[in-house]
Amino acid sequence: MIIKCIVVKCIVVKGCETPSNGNEVEIHYIGKSIDGRVFDSSRDSYKTFSFVVGENKVIDGWEIAIKTMKRGELSKFTMARELAKFTKEPELGKGEMGKKIPPYITLVYEIELFDWKFKDVTKKRDGGVRKRIITDGEGYDFGPNGGSTCEVSIIGKYNDRIFENRDVTFILGEGCDENIIEGVEIAIKKMKKKEKAELYIKPQYAFGNNGRKEFEIPDDYEEVVYEITLKNFERRTQLWAMQKNERFGIAEFSKTKGTKYFNESRFKLAIRQYKRIDRYIGSLNVNDDINLKRKKFDLLLTGHLNLALCYIKIEEFSNAIKQCDSALSINAKSQKGLYRRGLAYFGQKEYDLAIKDFNAVLELNPDNTSAQNELIACLNGLNAKIEGDKSTYRNMFENFAKKDVQVCQQLIN
Repeated sequence: MIIKCIVVKCIVVKGCETPSNGNEVEIHYIGKSIDGRVFDSSRDSYKTFSFVVGENKVIDGWEIAIKTMKRGELSKFTMARELAKFTKEPELGKGEMGKKIPPYITLVYEIELFDWKFKDVTKKRDGGVRKRIITDGEGYDFGPNGGSTCEVSIIGKYNDRIFENRDVTFILGEGCDENIIEGVEIAIKKMKKKEKAELYIKPQYAFGNNGRKEFEIPDDYEEVVYEITLKNFERRTQLWAMQKNERFGIAEFSKTKGTKYFNESRFKLAIRQYKRIDRYIGSLNVNDDINLKRKKFDLLLTGHLNLALCYIKIEEFSNAIKQCDSALSINAKSQKGLYRRGLAYFGQKEYDLAIKDFNAVLELNPDNTSAQNELIACLNGLNAKIEGDKSTYRNMFENFAKKDVQVCQQLIN
């Protein structure tokens, strides 16, 4: 029986705690040929190199080596040349790292593992959702896309106490309908089928700063821990591959769903739904069909107007103005567009611009009592602002005059 050794390890400096799949590691490395010639080194740039274990974005030899190392360890690895390939994702070998690896039979890497941490899967990289893989998933294709049907097993813990344990099927992006927190949805987008992961989720991606009474999670909690298994998922068809009717169907469904959330005062969820209208039909070419063209602009107009109202409700007035501008680019005489932009300008205390929009509404409909009332409020606000400015300038000039008198008295004395 012949035993083929493909990695030989020599520990130079011992460390503690070993990383696993899903951990982000920070290393320095020096790559040499068997005769000692250096062909690549992170130390030359004085910058450490980071990658996520298990994502197969480094050579196979590194994936094997790192899993044997501990934080603070420095080791030398002698690797068979075959482990310098990206065998699971061959196309990655065409990148810069692949170009640097010479065609020698054996390679020697000196690797120093400075640190490792759970992978931060948030877009903001704020540490709000950290992930550790417990069991690898199947295949190389990461995660379901938005709108995918996902079948998951969820176990939620706080201070090692299980407060939630269930299997659930839901539409990714609409997990709130099944009481699935945002942090779990964020992580699932980065998971493979059959993957099992542990998540550490901060309040902003969990239950907010007020905790959750029914789960006995207090207001001052620091994080919750979830164990998630993505049992199965079915991807939603990519946008480019969808038929026109399918895209219109999603846009109409999103409009209905957004209105439901709006009526429940869940404005941020409503915003997410209304945004999908433009995403699915905004760029769709329907110029050859008059009925679809009319339907498209009606849906887009409604989407922008409803987004504007949602932003006004959460006092994001600049975003509301942008949505009104988009609505008015579709229909310049939209009373709702002018009125809601007026409300947004009023919220920003830009009374002169708000007055202009409310007057435009009244030109289209002189009997619009809401616009009449808002116009009066704008005029009162503008007068108060003018009086406030006068008072400010009056006090300013009085202070200047007092200082001038004091300077003159000092000069006389």
